[in-house]
Amino acid sequence: MTSPRLPTFFISHGGGPWPWMTDQLAGRYDRLAAALRQMPHLVGAAPKAVLMISAHWEAPEFTAMAHPQPPMIYDYYGFPDYTYQIAYAAPGMPSLATRVHGLLGSAGIAARLDAQRGFDHGMYAPMAVIYPNADMPTVQLSLRHGLDPLEHLALGRALAPLRDEGVLIIGSGLSYHNLRVFGPAGQAPSAAFDAWLRQTLADTDAARRSTALAAWEAAPSARQAHPREEHLLPLMVALGAAEHEPAALVYHEDDFAGGLSVSSFMFGGSQQAATETA
Repeated sequence: MTSPRLPTFFISHGGGPWPWMTDQLAGRYDRLAAALRQMPHLVGAAPKAVLMISAHWEAPEFTAMAHPQPPMIYDYYGFPDYTYQIAYAAPGMPSLATRVHGLLGSAGIAARLDAQRGFDHGMYAPMAVIYPNADMPTVQLSLRHGLDPLEHLALGRALAPLRDEGVLIIGSGLSYHNLRVFGPAGQAPSAAFDAWLRQTLADTDAARRSTALAAWEAAPSARQAHPREEHLLPLMVALGAAEHEPAALVYHEDDFAGGLSVSSFMFGGSQQAATETA
């Protein structure tokens, strides 16, 4: 029996350890949380594992986490003391890490395994909402230094067979990430870039869409939206793994963090279900 082909996702993952701060944040993340909770419904069949490409891990070569019980990495600053004690004890899956390593090697992409690396908040903040029981085996895969969009599109293409093997590929970043221009000051650049992103991903010509995404720096307000593109590059991986399939907007708001436009997307899967939940 073969597994159904799973969609891929690019998600805007929010800031720091926000799922553990519901009292302090007073509903500011309600719409994002609702969208993340819908993801298992959009996926349909229960995945065997998640492969997470987080904006918060870069390495000289693409690197797959091979720890069977990954520890926590508290890679954020200025949050309450208790947020440095939280735990999201999802199991790792070394066999998936090995499979990823093999796929990349077959595609001529240099890669390595890391048996020590733990989960960063680009993984556990959204996953605590998507799979709150922390029972979904998860492997993180790094970005590569240099942040070349073409290399990350190629990475996604190499990972595409995993979708037929029950592995859910999630790129975790943020569609707008300029920490110096947040709130009302970021309203105009985030809206301009987000509108371009939604229009570009809606293009049904796969080659034209990939070419436009690779040239993202030419988009309106591109470098205002992403002074450094690590939070955008997970999108390239998710797109590359479903390059010839339609995109669906599965989350959008234009008042995030006091005025920002941010979005999340699904590639492949049930477009009707995505329309009903967006």
